Amino acid sequence: MKKFKYTILGLIVASMTLTSCDHYLDINENPNNIHAEAITPTLLFPGAVAQTYRTQATWMNRFGGLMMNSYAGNSYSFGAPFGNEYTLNVDSSFYPQIWDGLYRNVSNFAAIEKYDNSNHKYDNYVAAAKVMKAFYMQTIVDLYGDAPYSQAFMGQANATPKYDNDEEIYRSLILGLNDAITLIDNGNAAALELGATDIVFQGTMDSWKRLANTVKLRMLVRMSKVTGSMATFRDQQLQTLAGANFIDSDVLVNPGYSAANDDQQNPFYGYYVRNSSNSQLQNNTLFTASEHIATCLNGNPYNMTDNVYQKFNGIIDARRGRMFSLVTYNNLPVVKGVRQGATPGQPGAPTDLTTVSRFGNGWIFGQGSPSTTAQLTSVGSAKSGVLMSRSESNFLQAEAAVRYPSIFSNGQTKFENGIKASFDYLYATAGTSTTYITAIQTKVGLGWTGTNDNKIEAIMTQKWLATAGINPTESFIDYNRTGFPVTPMATTSAKPNKPYRLMYPSSEYVANSANVPQISNAQCFTKNQTTPFWNQN
Repeated sequence: MKKFKYTILGLIVASMTLTSCDHYLDINENPNNIHAEAITPTLLFPGAVAQTYRTQATWMNRFGGLMMNSYAGNSYSFGAPFGNEYTLNVDSSFYPQIWDGLYRNVSNFAAIEKYDNSNHKYDNYVAAAKVMKAFYMQTIVDLYGDAPYSQAFMGQANATPKYDNDEEIYRSLILGLNDAITLIDNGNAAALELGATDIVFQGTMDSWKRLANTVKLRMLVRMSKVTGSMATFRDQQLQTLAGANFIDSDVLVNPGYSAANDDQQNPFYGYYVRNSSNSQLQNNTLFTASEHIATCLNGNPYNMTDNVYQKFNGIIDARRGRMFSLVTYNNLPVVKGVRQGATPGQPGAPTDLTTVSRFGNGWIFGQGSPSTTAQLTSVGSAKSGVLMSRSESNFLQAEAAVRYPSIFSNGQTKFENGIKASFDYLYATAGTSTTYITAIQTKVGLGWTGTNDNKIEAIMTQKWLATAGINPTESFIDYNRTGFPVTPMATTSAKPNKPYRLMYPSSEYVANSANVPQISNAQCFTKNQTTPFWNQN
């Protein structure tokens, strides 16, 4: 945790680099000499949002895509890629970038909350910071369980904070969201408008309230299996969302992304595709579609007999060519993937095929297709990132309607709107979402039919497809909670199931050794007292 005391200044510099709206960061002294009292919320907020999203767009995207068997490694060019991910060698060096990146930047949202606001000048900044802190701290709890919170983000005042019970962190974050909503509703006349410093909603506070409601609902639905006092708390808080407005458009972040230099690129594009000089990145060759997601998107053309694929029979998903590049195989355009863990010559990676599908234009470019790689880099580098999609929000509301019908309704409408939103975001062919919805309506576990359990499976399956390439870690967390969608293990997996939690990173064992819990690899793969609280039963 000692690294936190260096965070604030670093993010100011980062925000100055990343944003095109730099007039509000125009200061006349060397940024390395900024005085603490000058680090106002207006300086902190845009950099905090941009840098925290960078972790989501890169390491979280990679982790979730591989855990959910959406991505695979190009074993034709890289031998045996993703060894740790496939074998599930979960230790303190397994994705430490998620913990370190989120904590490092969430500390700046906490700093905004603590800034002197006795005159209510920064009410809007405090409200937005509370929403963003909950948005990302939820991920920390969902992946790690207990974590530093009440004593975290104190800089030199406490570089070795205690670990708090994850239930209490959830409770505190939800109450913080309530406070954010109250601040927005009060609309104090003395409060500064976020304006150009808001690289998400451009100062529209109603949109921040909608996001607060949506994050709160996500946390409460995550708690669907809890019992006792937390179940009582959940039910009370769910009642406060009756009739609430939720996100109804994609929540985008753009601090001025461009191809001017590598640091200013959209981080997803700059991590997976090409750098600002238009040179192809190694990741662009390394990451491919998995055989699993290709089979689902192609409508199970090779009649794989596993039950997970039968519901996809004959359903060719019109999003497939926007999610991944189409290649010609057996004289047909298809998404061609690699079986996770397979090497050339093994089933799932035949030696006669050297072309596989990579990330598609719907994720990396937007509407249409580029005519040149230079256009691809220019447009892809400037493309807005997605904090939360309209699709995810609708699937969340659909699940809430299934689980809590006395409070939420219109589950089928929300479910279908989630599918339509996914087609819209990817710029799939106009009208194909309606055709797709009609085609799946009788497919148990894929369309809105059958029992409530069948509908939960359908929601999770569609959410998996919709969050791929955007925030697949969210789908992985839902998978741990619901068991859906059924997700094959890599052929080289040394474990019978996916991890229920991650191990704390080595940075914690070095800098906060007196407080960090000792977690074994075995504990990550069974449900026990170290599993995130909402998934212990």
